[in-house]
Amino acid sequence: MADAYCNDCKRNTEVVFDHSAGDTVCSECGLVLESHSIDETSEWRTFANESGDNDPVRVGGPTNILLNDGGLSTVISKPNGVTSDFLSSSLGRWQNRGSNPDRSLILAFKTIATMSDRLGLVATIKDRANEIFKKVEDQKSSRGRNQDAILAACLYIACRQEDKPRTVKEICSVANGATKKEIGRAKEYIVKQLELEMGQSVEMGTIHAGDFMRRFCSNLGMANQTVKAAQESVQKSEEFDIRRSPISIAAAIIYIVTQLSDDKKPLKDVALATGVAEGTIRNSYKDLYPHLTKIIPSWYAQEDGIKNLCSP
Repeated sequence: MADAYCNDCKRNTEVVFDHSAGDTVCSECGLVLESHSIDETSEWRTFANESGDNDPVRVGGPTNILLNDGGLSTVISKPNGVTSDFLSSSLGRWQNRGSNPDRSLILAFKTIATMSDRLGLVATIKDRANEIFKKVEDQKSSRGRNQDAILAACLYIACRQEDKPRTVKEICSVANGATKKEIGRAKEYIVKQLELEMGQSVEMGTIHAGDFMRRFCSNLGMANQTVKAAQESVQKSEEFDIRRSPISIAAAIIYIVTQLSDDKKPLKDVALATGVAEGTIRNSYKDLYPHLTKIIPSWYAQEDGIKNLCSP
């Protein structure tokens, strides 16, 4: 029950909603306060143990402006209780014979959605990757190229443009077999095609070591204080001319900060969590070592403790 103002009772009273008639009735005088109201709640209940074939939804998905038909085309599904091969039926044959110009786009968008879900990316990045692929596909110049690498490169570029970068190694882990080299070549090709279309350079966004810090620290299960110290150290490291990739700097600072804590992480674990080779972390550690007293926050480690670290 809920409260509403009743004109007959001249005060707020408890009201009852009649779902069958759509009426809101005063519980004290019986006056119908509102009639034929629309119930916007779901008309069914879904339970976890129900099979997927019993989906009661009678509406389709949202429109997609990237598709020619807006994503509103009809797909004939397999009827419930049919055990024979549905594709052998007349409806299934005619549906497969029909030419759908968006079929390749739909499959590509599904692949991008799957990769995005596996990486835990937000919907805006997935939508941006779909837009990039649509632009490349419209130019009809990607035929004969590795489709998985093209899709992975679109996702990589979308992450960069949305300021949520992922490493090529992370993208490669969900790229259906595409290698880092293939994704790198596909990225260069896509950027070139987009520049030809727009007539200007493509803005990719700048990668900072801090963009990867929280995710890498989470992979290692680091304590909150250690994570905070690592983030502050990364920000201070940008003041120095350290000619290493942001990912390598992030991995090296994580290793250094953990060595100053009670929960020390071996170099092998840091390399596995960050995807950076152990040798690369050592080299970055060597470049950072002369500046550690200015990089590591004083509240986290004293200067004597920093000097006691093993020299690279």
